[in-house]
Amino acid sequence: MSIEKSLRKRSQDKCELCAATESLRVMEVSPSDGSAEKSILLCATCEVQINGAELDANHWRCLNDSMWSQEAVVQVISYRMLHKLSVEYSWAQDLIDMMYLEDEIKAWADEGIEFIDPDLEPTKDCNGTALKDGDMVHLIKDLVVKGANFTAKRGTPVRNISLTSNPEHIEGRVNGTRIVLVAAYLKKSV
Repeated sequence: MSIEKSLRKRSQDKCELCAATESLRVMEVSPSDGSAEKSILLCATCEVQINGAELDANHWRCLNDSMWSQEAVVQVISYRMLHKLSVEYSWAQDLIDMMYLEDEIKAWADEGIEFIDPDLEPTKDCNGTALKDGDMVHLIKDLVVKGANFTAKRGTPVRNISLTSNPEHIEGRVNGTRIVLVAAYLKKSV
């Protein structure tokens, strides 16, 4: 059976991301071995935007459903697209925070993402340890969170952090609220 026939059967003749039924195409997901497991059936709209066209954020609301697919390749593309969108849209970062990927699938998804601009100064915690997206940190002092009416207590864990363009700040979720934190008040968890 050809890859396209296999993918059409797997997806029930629908785009595996947005469920569109027209202009379906096969796209290999890097690193690819030419198999159906590393290929995805996409509509023209999804394919064009994945390959670098300007993103239509409303179109990508479909990832709220497709990120839960049982197919690893669909999870990988969903994660990569959410990561692209999270630069401008907080809803995309919220979906990433909810998403769970097996270690092997996350490593595959991360291969297609440029996490850190090599020209940027690295973000470091209070001990000078470099931080990266997805790390877990702990607060080293109580911090009053302006506008949220709570104090983040020393020792509070912050999981799955996101780096910002400012190497002195990170973004993370504390008490269910996504906030910007000063990296100097954080310690990387081992």
